[in-house]
Amino acid sequence: MRLIVKYHPEINIKSRSVRRRFSKLLESNTRSIIKRIFESAHVISRWSDLLIETTELPRETELEIIDALSRIPGVDQFNEVIEYPFVDFDTAFKDVARHWQDELEGKTFCVRVKRSGKHDFTSSELERYIGGGLNQAVESAKVSLRKPDITVKAELRGDRFQVVKTHHRGLGGMPIPSQEDVLSLISGGFDSGVATYHLMRRGARTHFCFFNLGGKEHEIGVKQVSYEIWKRYSSSHKTKFISVDFDPVVAEILTKIDNGLMGVVLKRMMMRAASQVADRLNIKALVTGESLGQVSSQTLTNLNVIDRVTETLILRPLIHLDKAEIIDTSRKIGTHDFAAAMPEYCGVISKKPTTRAVLSQIIEAESHFDMSILDDAVNNADVMDIRDIAKQAAEEVQELEQVTELPADAVVIDVRSPDETDDSPLVLDGVEVIEIPFFRIATQFGDLDQTKPYFLYCDRGVMSRLQALLLHEHGYKDVKVYRK
Repeated sequence: MRLIVKYHPEINIKSRSVRRRFSKLLESNTRSIIKRIFESAHVISRWSDLLIETTELPRETELEIIDALSRIPGVDQFNEVIEYPFVDFDTAFKDVARHWQDELEGKTFCVRVKRSGKHDFTSSELERYIGGGLNQAVESAKVSLRKPDITVKAELRGDRFQVVKTHHRGLGGMPIPSQEDVLSLISGGFDSGVATYHLMRRGARTHFCFFNLGGKEHEIGVKQVSYEIWKRYSSSHKTKFISVDFDPVVAEILTKIDNGLMGVVLKRMMMRAASQVADRLNIKALVTGESLGQVSSQTLTNLNVIDRVTETLILRPLIHLDKAEIIDTSRKIGTHDFAAAMPEYCGVISKKPTTRAVLSQIIEAESHFDMSILDDAVNNADVMDIRDIAKQAAEEVQELEQVTELPADAVVIDVRSPDETDDSPLVLDGVEVIEIPFFRIATQFGDLDQTKPYFLYCDRGVMSRLQALLLHEHGYKDVKVYRK
């Protein structure tokens, strides 16, 4: 397998020194991720692209590499190529025809060749020769230079001719950590997950700060979302997951703060706490999923009052987006199902929340608040490496048994997402398999026949263990994890 990886265009326009630094970061990140899939893969940095080479692999492994590469920040696009020595025009035509002739039946097409090095001919001359040969070889095909059904691509580098087998789009953006670290206020909903993704894509190593308003079940759900976002878009670097128990803070707000001001005060307390966490971790900016006017606390006036509580930079990448756009992005990045299943934990609900908070009134209201409660919440926060979430899930369910052999009466519940089960259905000889995606397991498990033994399954065992934690929280103790 041979892949040519193109840098995001913004990298190419940087100064020579910055471009070199960014390309080295992207090379390192790519190597770290790809070698987890195939240890012997070679990743080579070149001035205009990255070259990834492997020995012949099963197509399943190749597709796993392609999927991982498509989610690395800084990768604009990449091509699967087959390389041949360049001999002459006729040999180049035959090399292209070997891979594309059957694909052109009944289609319009054009040929595009990129060329580097010294040659006594132009790219257009080579394109015309290959295109003419394909047009003669495939009677039902027709050349169309303006809007072809298929664009046949190739690259000539010196004396090496590369036929592009498949073209793939990348994530774009900047490589991590080309920007400074940020702390994302993650709630598990649509907005915070999408905001986190945008900062990762922009090259910032993004840590997670979670304010727990809903107990253990809320924490487990947010850990799932955070772990999945990190695994998809930021797994080249370790990050922190910080969980802050905010129940005591909410209780103080409910006791001391006027009803209409509660929402703004809660946000200010979160910003205070997040700033303290950021200071301790030497992080210079906070990230939120706030969108202008989406709820009462997100008016311009209220956001201004909220921001006054800290000197830490607050980034709001979704500020101009509406909810539909945010939800569409969540589908694209794979967090939609998590967010849709996450219960709403409001903390405080005002009957008539203010949309135009007055700073002096907020300060006066907060003068009655016992700030030691906030300090205690931050001091007692649980700080963990996000890579340990899977390990912690296994340790927290000590009674949970993980098996590779199933009893005769076993029922396996496949908790993977519908996309995963559609692509790779779980089939076990003589064993009943039920598909209940992770975001429905907590509500649907109770409808099953509780006299049967159930075994949860997912590809890597992380999601199945986390779902077992949720089921235990709901009182279902006789649950095991199945690993193939």
